[in-house]
Amino acid sequence: MITPDTLDAPSRPSQEDADERRDHPPILIVPGLYNSEPDHWQSHWQRTLPGAERVDQSDWERPTLGDWTASLAEALRRRPGAILVAHSLGCALVAHLAQVNGGRGVGGAFLVAPADVNRDGPAGRLLTGFSPIPRQRLAFPSLVVASRDDPYVEIGRAEAFARSWGSEFVDLGQSGHINVASGHGPWGKGRRLLKRLIDRATAQDVSP
Repeated sequence: MITPDTLDAPSRPSQEDADERRDHPPILIVPGLYNSEPDHWQSHWQRTLPGAERVDQSDWERPTLGDWTASLAEALRRRPGAILVAHSLGCALVAHLAQVNGGRGVGGAFLVAPADVNRDGPAGRLLTGFSPIPRQRLAFPSLVVASRDDPYVEIGRAEAFARSWGSEFVDLGQSGHINVASGHGPWGKGRRLLKRLIDRATAQDVSP
């Protein structure tokens, strides 16, 4: 398990930028309920990561599992081998897609603040179509990032999801829902974690 302290090592931005642009896999941004606003880290990454593209949904306010899964599957058809960068309900969507197609076409998944689709409350009722969240092991490299004070998932539940999925797990400490409201705009630490995942996925692709 990685903790926040392990992410604070000095970095060399110019070298990181060069590394990201060399042999970079496709990136598909997978937002959750209500989409991600312009200042959200997913939106920042969409603008700055080479070749990043957002998976669009026809209705962001009333999610339907079948429609959302079809949109993600179509995006993967066009961008095979993509790294999925998901937040909140988007993490549950990735797990459902993997259950349906076995993870075909997915290069890896970066799963941040996975929403607990079984929770109660007004927003929780919108997510009932995504419940229960699939718990089978994912067939591609994955990394789950969670917070200790996320109102939408308890840290123990997020860690249990990660274990079921066979994901590396990162405890980000007191970081809310890891969104704009909790101060996560460009989120440089997240970019370093994403690079770690991409390196793993790339190494797995070239292994004999």
